[in-house]
Amino acid sequence: MLALQELGEQLVGLNEQQLETMQLPQSLLEAVQEARRLSKHEARRRQMQYIGRLMREIDAAPLRDRLEQWQGQGREHTAQLHALERWREELLAGDPALEQFLREYPGADSQKLRTLIRNARREQGAGLPPRSYRELFRALREMTAKEPVADS
Repeated sequence: MLALQELGEQLVGLNEQQLETMQLPQSLLEAVQEARRLSKHEARRRQMQYIGRLMREIDAAPLRDRLEQWQGQGREHTAQLHALERWREELLAGDPALEQFLREYPGADSQKLRTLIRNARREQGAGLPPRSYRELFRALREMTAKEPVADS
């Protein structure tokens, strides 16, 4: 029962569009929407218990699967952003990283990268706003959108 309440908590945390795709029974959908409106702790706790009770009447496996799928996609996206941040920091640290990046992503625009790296270094040194630093991240995201070439 507690596992179902926990699943109900996750449902309450979803946005409207995600809730619609879950295809919940009408009574459960209304209970989830009501729980979102409640701000008092005790009222919310009782509503969550009610949601747990309603969830006993449905098959929760498809709901769990869909939530896990969304969480996995979120983790994957976060990992990609962290990888791009590492590339940006390595590129700003030295030229060997640029050569390595160009080997992994041969379709990358080396001229644009060199210009952005040079401008970002200058901005950091002069204490200017990080315009090129941000633009470098955007350029890396665009260039890495294609699959990297596997090492032979």
